[in-house]
Amino acid sequence: MATEADGIRIVERFNDVFNTHDVDAIMGFFTDDCLFESISPAPDGSRAQGQAEVRAFWDSFFRDNPTAYFETEELFGASDRYVVRWRFTWRGTDGGRGYVRGADIMRLRDGKVAEKLAYVKMP
Repeated sequence: MATEADGIRIVERFNDVFNTHDVDAIMGFFTDDCLFESISPAPDGSRAQGQAEVRAFWDSFFRDNPTAYFETEELFGASDRYVVRWRFTWRGTDGGRGYVRGADIMRLRDGKVAEKLAYVKMP
């Protein structure tokens, strides 16, 4: 990674692509040996390791959450670590809307996401 500003740009592009729900494009941001920890099930979430497991998670996630949208509230980083505070919104099958707020701690390596650890505020 050349600079922290480069890392910020990579995370911003990742977040933009994420909201397209294009799993192929999303996976292009991950290293082959990537690690992802989701927010559910509580209290520790689930863990996916490597391209195949992480892809399977996102395929299922977007199938189950077709209106998923993440809005960045704050993004900062140092060295190879980046923190994104976010707001995740969705529309329920009854037409109602919901949201949760949380944060991702991401580690970048060679311009890609090597780790994405997600945390959420509980109601």
